[in-house]
Amino acid sequence: MLLGPWLVAAAAAVAAGAGAGCPVLCTCRGQAVDCSGQRLFSVPPELPLDTGNLSLAHNRIASIPPGYLACYGQLRALDLRNNSLAALPAGLFLGARRLAHLDLSYNNFSLVAADMFLEASGLLRLDLSHNPGLRRVHPQAFRGLAQLRELDLSYGGLSAISLDALEGLPGLVGLRLGGNPWVCGCAMEPFLKWLRGRIQRCASDSQLAECRAPPEVAGAPLLSLTEESFQACHLTLTLDDYLFIAFVGFVVSIASVATNFLLGITANCCHRWSKASEDEDV
Repeated sequence: MLLGPWLVAAAAAVAAGAGAGCPVLCTCRGQAVDCSGQRLFSVPPELPLDTGNLSLAHNRIASIPPGYLACYGQLRALDLRNNSLAALPAGLFLGARRLAHLDLSYNNFSLVAADMFLEASGLLRLDLSHNPGLRRVHPQAFRGLAQLRELDLSYGGLSAISLDALEGLPGLVGLRLGGNPWVCGCAMEPFLKWLRGRIQRCASDSQLAECRAPPEVAGAPLLSLTEESFQACHLTLTLDDYLFIAFVGFVVSIASVATNFLLGITANCCHRWSKASEDEDV
């Protein structure tokens, strides 16, 4: 008879531990909360505290409140693809240290800012693909993601990427870069050299990643460029080269002065001849 009150108290404790109930317009199964495809303009205000998998995909969410994930320490997967996000608030991942999978594809990011994922140190997979306005990745964008294994930067607007942004990812085994308008100039040489060195142990879509410019290499796969492709970047001028350039400049200057002098004399003669003709006519 005494077990009844204890059972009620235990059930109440479990319910309290679970936190809020399933959000409106969402479905909940176990630790999975699915709010995808509901035309949401904002994130649900509260989630069950034991949420482990949260899908907010295919909505119209343009911003996320600071500290939104602070109470969800069990969260392991967050799907935010196909929304209208252009930035993430600082400290968003504080408290979500078990987060392993983050999908931010099909959004409106133009910049991957410094320390954007610093608190999400347990990330294994990060998808930033299909952000057509993505133009820049800060050199410290992925700092703290030593465990990251898969990174997708495909189908954005990247023309270049800092090698510093990728060198701090020792666990990386998958990298997708295709579909970006890469400019394969001299500034890309360190990155391409690094990519060639990693290709044996890092699965990549490098054959799909092509140069958009300069014209002489447009359409060429990134990995088809060798050290010989960048020889012009390392050309240096000798003293003889500088003396020759100076001599040519001097000759061109003298020729220009002489040409102007001759043109002046010719113009003056024409003027005198014209005036003399007019006097004779009179």
